This record gives sequence, C-alpha cells and structure tokens, in this order.
Amino acid sequence: MDPLILGSEAVRSDRHCPKGLTAHSYVLAPQDICVRRGMCVTTAARTAFGLARLVPTARAVPIVDALMNATRLKPTDIVPLLEANPGARGVCRAESALELVDGGAESPQETRLRLALVAGGLPAPETQIEFYDEYGEAFIRVDMGWRQWKVAVEYDGVQHWTDSRQRAWDIERIAILEAMGWVVIRVSAAMLRDPNKLVARVRETLRARGSLA
Repeated sequence: MDPLILGSEAVRSDRHCPKGLTAHSYVLAPQDICVRRGMCVTTAARTAFGLARLVPTARAVPIVDALMNATRLKPTDIVPLLEANPGARGVCRAESALELVDGGAESPQETRLRLALVAGGLPAPETQIEFYDEYGEAFIRVDMGWRQWKVAVEYDGVQHWTDSRQRAWDIERIAILEAMGWVVIRVSAAMLRDPNKLVARVRETLRARGSLA
C-alpha cells in the first residue's frame, strides 16, 4: 500500500522508513483517504484527528487551527472519527485538544494568544471579526475580540512593523475602529511571553467596558 502522509508521518504496512519520517501501521477507512496531486493522503478531518491524538496538545492546537482555517474544516467534522475510534490511543487527548481549537487563527501566534486569554479565565473571544462598509463589503477584520464590549485584541507580527504599507493601514484601521467605539489591544511576541501581565491588561479593559470577567 502506498504511504499515506500525515505531516511528517505515514501510514503503511512497512513501518521502516527514512530518518525524519514516522510510520504507523494502523488501518484507515476508505473514507479517510483522498488523492491530492497524485498522492494518497488522509482527509483534512482524519489528519486533524491524528494530530489531535498523537501530538502534544500545546503543539497540536495551533496546527489544527491552521488546518481548519485553510480547509474550512469544522470541529463537528471530526466528531464521527472520535465516535468510530473510541479505543484508539490518544482519543481522550484528541477530545481535549479539539475543545480548544477554533479555526479562525491566521497564524500559530494568534492561536497561542487566544489560548492564553482563555487559560487566564477570560471569556473565549470571537475570532476574525469583520466590519462592513455602507455597501455591505467587509473592509476591516480584527484577529479576535468581544463584540458586546467592543474590545479587540490583535497580534502584531513582524510585518506590522517592517512593512510601511501595513503599518500605515494599521494606523488608519485602528483610528476607524476607535471612532466606532472600539478599544484595540495590540500584542507583540514579547508581550505574549508574559501571559499573566497580558491577561491582566485585557481583563482590566473588559471590566472598564462592562464585562464581569
């Protein structure tokens, strides 16, 4: 049987494989396999299931988030696999991991930011909130936030500081959001390394806007 690739892992009868590739010999159902560019691979749902149960949760959630964002996969699409494989290794881990995925993140750092906020006891934020112009076209989108309190949280990657066009648009975009009554909290990589301080800042902002968080 041709190898079925799941990231750097493969499912095949012969578990011997080149260095850097992990092989598994479990049986895959026909509906869990598809062909992409002439290669047999696991479906998006089966790949997410495998990642969630075999990879440590802290690493798996950002990857599954990215997979969901790229494929429009939803957590409910993976439920049948959980139900069909109750005795599989790591199913409990998969269930826990899938409770944390969102699918709205556009980068691993956005996922880590969202998880830090939730782990800090804040309400789960909505991801990729869109704002529409008078013609009904989406012209602004924020990484995550809470509509009821008009608080947005944005992760600023390197491009937000090194790309002059991005920087100019960020300034204009935040001005527009503030004119609409929103508060925007911008988060850098350094801030994300101190989650307690970050969560305290966001909580203080939410409470100032009427939240009981």
